[in-house]
Amino acid sequence: MHRTFHASAHAVLCGLPLCLAAWALAWGPAGEPQPGAPRVATALAAPQSHALAVGGTPARSLPRRAQFGRETASADARLIARWVFHSGDHEERAVVVVDKRQAKVYVFDPDGTLRGATPALLGSAVGDHTVPGIGDKPIAQVLPAERTTPAGRFIAEPGTNANGEDVVWVDYDAAVSMHRVRANVKAERRLERLASSTAADNRISFGCINLPVSFYEKVLSPLVRGTGAVVYVLPETQPAAALFGAYDLPAQ
Repeated sequence: MHRTFHASAHAVLCGLPLCLAAWALAWGPAGEPQPGAPRVATALAAPQSHALAVGGTPARSLPRRAQFGRETASADARLIARWVFHSGDHEERAVVVVDKRQAKVYVFDPDGTLRGATPALLGSAVGDHTVPGIGDKPIAQVLPAERTTPAGRFIAEPGTNANGEDVVWVDYDAAVSMHRVRANVKAERRLERLASSTAADNRISFGCINLPVSFYEKVLSPLVRGTGAVVYVLPETQPAAALFGAYDLPAQ
């Protein structure tokens, strides 16, 4: 499925209030919550097991494993990636793990091979929820506390924004996407934030996940369009294992 952004349906952008409203509408949406009872992203209900194929026969002879190689990763990122491939929760798609606490993204082939890892820019507010209807909320009304990147399990969808730029939708209804970093507002220093050695300054967007241009174009986008992908956005307000129903495995 290819999702095309419609400005009438989403009025919030992955930027700061410094951006002009007209510029925001031209560049596309971002996933920001609106006032009301918070909810965990609807895509959280992940199937518990995909070990058997139709007819009850094993879908594969041996569980696959996430292969981080020499890449450093947090304990939560490793736990969830190992569980995903061992359980088959990704349903033979590519896997994207977004570690919000570390502001880092890992992309795996369907067989568990790491395609690449990169720092990312995320929602400026700490929180794992989103709120229904946020895409229709005027940008001027989005409060700082509402600029979260929701946690959960999502099926990635290729699409385009209002300006015709290709993006990867994480949660289309909440207007959350993964896209190239946009350095349009100099004061935001987005490129410098991506290049810094700390994750503390990577919280700048309205909720979308900003990636280096080369990583988006050469790693993420081709894989999503080629094999499909499941995106696992790790929580920062609760244990990752509890959110996904994951089980631990011996270290690889």
